[in-house]
Amino acid sequence: MESPLIFAAAVGLCAASLILIVVFVLKPRHGSIPLERRRVGTAPDESALGRVSHSAVQVVDAAIGRSGGPFNREVLYNAGVKQAPADFTVLVVIATVTVGVAGCFLINLLIGLLLALAAPFAAKIVLVFKTEKRRAKFETQLTDTIQMLIGGLRVGHSIMRSLEAAAHEAQAPTSEELSRIVNEVRIGKDARQAIEDCAARMDSEDFRWIGQAIQINREVGGDLAEVLEQVAGTIRERSEIKGHVRALSAEGKMSAVILMILPIAVGLIMTSVNPSYMRVFVQHPIGIALLVVSVILFIVGGFWMSRTVKIKF
Repeated sequence: MESPLIFAAAVGLCAASLILIVVFVLKPRHGSIPLERRRVGTAPDESALGRVSHSAVQVVDAAIGRSGGPFNREVLYNAGVKQAPADFTVLVVIATVTVGVAGCFLINLLIGLLLALAAPFAAKIVLVFKTEKRRAKFETQLTDTIQMLIGGLRVGHSIMRSLEAAAHEAQAPTSEELSRIVNEVRIGKDARQAIEDCAARMDSEDFRWIGQAIQINREVGGDLAEVLEQVAGTIRERSEIKGHVRALSAEGKMSAVILMILPIAVGLIMTSVNPSYMRVFVQHPIGIALLVVSVILFIVGGFWMSRTVKIKF
């Protein structure tokens, strides 16, 4: 039974190799700036492992080009991952190969291929969770950010100087986002557009209000500190409502977590108690098909429950 699977895997690897060769031949290579030029005082890694990893990163960087692939620079930045797209892609490829080979040797070829296919999706899901966590942290820091802006305006600073001071005083991710706004304005970007882009990255309606208040003040004048004080009051009230909603929906979220963990826990317990009973799911074709269907239904059910307990307002 494994011969057709091995043949199919070999054909797939050959096709992937041909695609990579075509991409490398047709895609122009852009010379990257060496690390020792970008970071003064950093010595290049002369070990064999360092040379191999550097070569792999260069090959992947030439393959993905400026777009960055599925793990582009914007996605990594929003997730708070301080790595280049090529570096992160190499890590994902290594994890994919490692998981696939381990699955092939420990279980069977089909499970190994399924695990290898699932590894990039798992990396994408991890980035999504990190992005949501970073955005939530930005929202919790927003009230303190506004107070720092108000304090800077009341002592006579301009809005950009107040943003710069708040960037130095705040914690990540607020400090990172405010520093990016200041740097973008310094190189010629419109302040309104820079703030709008930050609100879009953080998916923050409250920060978008701050940008609109700043833009209105630039057009018609007035006491911006007083306007921001009213905006801060509105945001505080919204935060209280959000807290009540989170408290009321906590029971549903806990039920969803328990329902997601329960089948995995039962499977692990049954595997430890009676391994032969669960071995049919990784050795018999019908068992493998049922396992794949159960994983798909598990993902669909988890997504459905997450949408049910997530309230937008």
